[in-house]
Amino acid sequence: MNLIPLLPDTDPTAAFAYVNEQEIDRATFRAQVLTLAAALPARERVLNMCADRYWFAVTLFAAIARKMVTVLPNSAAPEHIAAVAAEQPGLLVLGDQAECPVADLPYMQINTLPPRMELAQAELPLIPFDQRVACLYTSGSTGTPMPHFKTFGRLRLAILAGAERVWGAAGQACSVVGTVPIRHMYGLESSVLLPIMAGGRMSGRIPFFPADIASALERMPAPRLLVITPFHLRKLLDADIRLPEIAVILSATAPLSAELAAQTRQQLGCPVLEIYGSTETGQVATRETDVETTWQTLQGIALEMRDDELWAVGEVYETPQMLNDTVELFSPQRFRLVDRKANMINVAGKRSSLSFLNNTLTSLPGVVDGMFCVPERGSGEEVERLAVFVVAPTLDRAAILAGLRQHLDSVFLPRHVVFVDSLPRDGNGKILARTVQALIASHLSGRD
Repeated sequence: MNLIPLLPDTDPTAAFAYVNEQEIDRATFRAQVLTLAAALPARERVLNMCADRYWFAVTLFAAIARKMVTVLPNSAAPEHIAAVAAEQPGLLVLGDQAECPVADLPYMQINTLPPRMELAQAELPLIPFDQRVACLYTSGSTGTPMPHFKTFGRLRLAILAGAERVWGAAGQACSVVGTVPIRHMYGLESSVLLPIMAGGRMSGRIPFFPADIASALERMPAPRLLVITPFHLRKLLDADIRLPEIAVILSATAPLSAELAAQTRQQLGCPVLEIYGSTETGQVATRETDVETTWQTLQGIALEMRDDELWAVGEVYETPQMLNDTVELFSPQRFRLVDRKANMINVAGKRSSLSFLNNTLTSLPGVVDGMFCVPERGSGEEVERLAVFVVAPTLDRAAILAGLRQHLDSVFLPRHVVFVDSLPRDGNGKILARTVQALIASHLSGRD
């Protein structure tokens, strides 16, 4: 059995995390993890609801040390937590809040436990390569959220491969500030596991507004890595506020346009690495979007076509993973992403993608946010007619259509333009499938 130490062998005096204006070294983090591991009651599964990234990490690794699976729902909405709890009975909630954030489940507050510093010298538990350590749920942007289990050794392989690419772009290991949810695969890999397993430094904060992001970055020593989504990155650039020097930016969860990547490089003076991946696969490949059209897979990952389907293979996967995307494959390690299959639409015999249409809409001057959708056909309609929901306080329908007409074939112009005050995006900048259906039902049902 291949056994791996719970934490990497690093300088115990090295700075690791910054929490509430305090610097925490690696020895203290190690002691905190082992202290909590010793205090946890016996359970098979725990629900990690910590709000601070540092305490989330302490809890995750303490659970791994005790061979517990950490369940990570994609939403803290009560109805979703209830569904997860029904699917995975016996959950113990672990959190850094005084009150249990989930009704009707047993709770343990973990951040009031002082570290037993003598444990910083204790021997680390050895974790089997194949030990299941986390159960993550898909985002729900294309359907019902589904669980996916991750093993310790394979997560570690993926993180080290990603670090080779990210630290390489930055020149060395970085301080990591992430605006993304820590219970989603992207945020877990890039803002939690990357600094722990690959020698970086972690910010406990999860900033949202541009001023908060600037503040979080300023409190971290250079070089800095900012982990963000395209939607959030655009808001940050639009704010045009002073930011400290950033070595590299990571972007994922939605397509990043070459224009936004180029604007970022010009405005902030750093490259943007875009990640291709999913909850099922984790991070698969990267590219610098403003200078490359092709993607390069991470070390140890290859792509193969089998029976007209694309598969990711490598030691990082328990079994090969099918990718629901259309790509042009140049080699097992290099490809061009055509589009997500779920994004492709056909209107009057012409194909396009929702990603392209949405990017065109949100790039129009005066559009704050927006999305295309495909309502069900009305009676007597022979082809789909698209609709858009748009946040654009200074524009009217005619201006939206005129702007789109400059870039789109007329069959893709929306029949309905619905103005809203905001669009309900999750922490990854995505709009869930059920949210889209609710918007359609609320605004478009019964309209011709």
